[in-house]
Amino acid sequence: MTQRRKKIMIAFVAFAALLLLMTMTVFAATGEEPKPHMYATFWSLIPPVVAIALALVTKEVYSSLFVGILVGALFATDFQFEGTVLKIIDEGFIQVLSDSANVGILIFLVILGTMVCMMNRAGGSAAFGKWAGKHIKTRIGAQIATIILGILIFVDDYFNCLTVGSVMRPVTDRHQVSKAKLSYLIDSTAAPVCIIAPISSWAAAVSGFVEGEDGLAIFMQAIPYNFYALLTIFMMFAVVLMRVDFGPMALHEANALKGDIYTCGKRADEEEETVKPNPRGKVTDLVVPIVLLIICCITGMIYTGGFFSGTDFVTAFSQSEASLALSIGSFFAFVFTVIFYAARRVLSFRDCMDCIPEGFKAMVPAILILTFAWTLKAMTDSLGADVFVATAMKSVAGGLLNFLPAIIFLVGCALAFATGTSWGTFGILIPIVVAVFEGKDPQMMIISISACMAGAVCGDHCSPISDTTIMASAGAQCNHVNHVTTQLPYALTAAAVSFVTYIIAGFVKTAWIALPAGILLMLGTLLVIKKKYGRKTA
Repeated sequence: MTQRRKKIMIAFVAFAALLLLMTMTVFAATGEEPKPHMYATFWSLIPPVVAIALALVTKEVYSSLFVGILVGALFATDFQFEGTVLKIIDEGFIQVLSDSANVGILIFLVILGTMVCMMNRAGGSAAFGKWAGKHIKTRIGAQIATIILGILIFVDDYFNCLTVGSVMRPVTDRHQVSKAKLSYLIDSTAAPVCIIAPISSWAAAVSGFVEGEDGLAIFMQAIPYNFYALLTIFMMFAVVLMRVDFGPMALHEANALKGDIYTCGKRADEEEETVKPNPRGKVTDLVVPIVLLIICCITGMIYTGGFFSGTDFVTAFSQSEASLALSIGSFFAFVFTVIFYAARRVLSFRDCMDCIPEGFKAMVPAILILTFAWTLKAMTDSLGADVFVATAMKSVAGGLLNFLPAIIFLVGCALAFATGTSWGTFGILIPIVVAVFEGKDPQMMIISISACMAGAVCGDHCSPISDTTIMASAGAQCNHVNHVTTQLPYALTAAAVSFVTYIIAGFVKTAWIALPAGILLMLGTLLVIKKKYGRKTA
């Protein structure tokens, strides 16, 4: 064990001992107050900060998240031992795993993992890899193809992460693109694309938070002002075409060119393939299941939105239940895929059923991290983090009007980063913005609502406890901490440029000036980075 690891371990044990001592000192406390003493204070944001900091320092996700949960439970129960235990188990893990929306996502994960296993055994992935090897001949081509596919699959971020990862892994592996770079490309075409797509589960969520207004119309008007999403997409193309790699990503890409696409070695959860793919597999054995999955999931969304009961398509999509829709859609896609493979005689029914436990095992790391992240969010919610942020926002709203979009963007980033959720951030900030600007300055309301969405996506993009970040790691089969640490410099660069662009937008109040200025600023920033790190990344 190195000296640095010894220091980290000693600090970790000391911190745990301190928490235990604080807990035992109030063991005899009786009486339960309606709200903890730390409710709606700065301390409500400490649990996720502790979890994130420990994860980045120790490179170990599960224990770091659990320590964050423990801190949150202690704060929420005013350091009562019995209350803390019940908070973690009953109101934490059991409650989040009994939530229908969360269970729907887990079902979708398992079915998708099963379908990926089936595609591999049927030989579809191998056939697609050979086809792509003939048509996609460069590393740049493999990365651009990943970006384009991610943009095309704009229906839902979860669906985007896992589908793009499943399809493009054989291609990027063949061209020695690091797992960290693949994770970044997947993550950056998930939430950033969904938040500017009018027909997506994200558009539905945002529209629902704009009370008293035409939510979908406001969402459409806000798209040109969603600078973080637009600049992130621009940055991806620029980074790939200009061959700009910086921060920890440069090391991962350099190692990938030497044949080590993981950098830290093989994934801990990766097992050797024991069943060889069917040599009779064709590209259609991968394409058909993916197309079936897309069609079935879209159908599931409009079904849950009431399309087959007479509601129009756009409205049905905007009021769909994404979790239920993805579960239903993936189930039918799985059934149709089993029939398709049986008809093609590339997989028997028994082989398809054998893929179910294999698919589940492949998704266990993602399921564990999601469960811990959801529980940590439950602890943060019980501490009133949303109330604290809402109060702080209202106190700021009165002054600095022209700088308000930039301020809202920063607040959205911080809240989404700490809580790991974009939708929760929308729910907190958008109603406040509507209340401040409604009937006074409609254009500034549009810009500020877009700043809410951009900040939420940015924080979600950076956060190790974000669902989308976890899904991107799973989709690329990348170590989760590696994905977070390599992506962070890129996301922070896009965030810094977006912040300046929102300052410009607050004064000019038109996207026709602010957005081109942001693009030029992003291009200039990347040129400076390339000049500084060009030799290292060449």
